[in-house]
Amino acid sequence: KGSWTWAAFKAHPYISNVLGYTTLFASADLIQQSVLAGIDWCQTARVAAVGFCFHANFNYHWLRGLERMLPGTGVKTVTGKVVVDQLIAAPLTISAFYIGERLMVTT
Repeated sequence: KGSWTWAAFKAHPYISNVLGYTTLFASADLIQQSVLAGIDWCQTARVAAVGFCFHANFNYHWLRGLERMLPGTGVKTVTGKVVVDQLIAAPLTISAFYIGERLMVTT
């Protein structure tokens, strides 16, 4: 049973990526809320929606493109990937998170 699940995720990395990001975003929000206050399920739904609609898709394609631009696992290559990621993707994804969640609150 477990090997079938793992094989399905490996065969469909896009689906596992979307499910993974959505689960991580929702789980992180629930943990943060449980530490600070009570649970607001609407907020968790908004955070999960932003993870599902934007972050999962963006990161899936961004990381594949980054690997094509800078293939390899050497120290210099990985350092280059991190620098490019932090200069380009980090500002976009952080902005998308805050803007996306805020837009969902006002609608």
